[in-house]
Amino acid sequence: MATSFQVIIAQEDVDEAYAAHAAEAVFTEIRRLEDELSRFRPGSDIWRLSRLRAGESARVSLATWDCLSLAKAMHEETGGAFDITIGPLMHLWRDENDNLRQPPPEALERARQSVGSHLFDLHEDDGLHVSVRADHMVFDLGGLGKGYALDQAAVLLGEWSITRAFLNAGDSTLLALGSPPGEDAWEVTLAEGARFLTLRDRSLSGSGFMVKGAHIMDPRTLQPLSVREKRGYALAPAAALSDALSTAFMILDPEAIHSLCARNPGVEWLEVWETLEGGA
Repeated sequence: MATSFQVIIAQEDVDEAYAAHAAEAVFTEIRRLEDELSRFRPGSDIWRLSRLRAGESARVSLATWDCLSLAKAMHEETGGAFDITIGPLMHLWRDENDNLRQPPPEALERARQSVGSHLFDLHEDDGLHVSVRADHMVFDLGGLGKGYALDQAAVLLGEWSITRAFLNAGDSTLLALGSPPGEDAWEVTLAEGARFLTLRDRSLSGSGFMVKGAHIMDPRTLQPLSVREKRGYALAPAAALSDALSTAFMILDPEAIHSLCARNPGVEWLEVWETLEGGA
């Protein structure tokens, strides 16, 4: 997930010591999920899946299964705009200094053979297994892993009888549980003060170009999106869902986004202008 997490507990019947223990339990759970879901951790489920050859399969944990199931669903729901297998494209379009470059056509064609969530399958017979249909696939849960971690943190806080909390994953995905005492909702700031929003029992995720430039790939065209001075946000009932949709909303056209929101109660789309600091 490669990001920082913050937990704010604001509940009148919870003292400081109890809140600290609950927060530590959350961080312990997030570290456990990081070990299973990060492609940068040797031996993690995602690390092992990225080393399978066509026709091979591997057993995975429930957390990995949940994330891959959601990734499959989001791939279908967004018409392929959300895809966790775009790793080969990132290597082709960015050089060793992370600058944008034009890859040769033959390299893009090779990448096409290993990019696409239709190239992996989930099996529940005799345990949870994932099989791949292509060589050199790269699995990366960066587009929903941090949101999934927040959702699991919310479940854990519920087990501690904590219902008023605010969870933050790198300022890009937020999850509000209840509201602070005396308030109707949690207040958040978008795009450095460009807009204010209130959240209650809901998640918000944002994607844009201000920090990383042209880093968002369109899996359908195998090309990076052009940099634009708008930051896109997705609101949803769950953090993993808003996390995935915030990326997809940067790729989809407004008509497709409005159609998706109409099909999914509780899902909304926002765009906010932001000041870019540097280019691709």
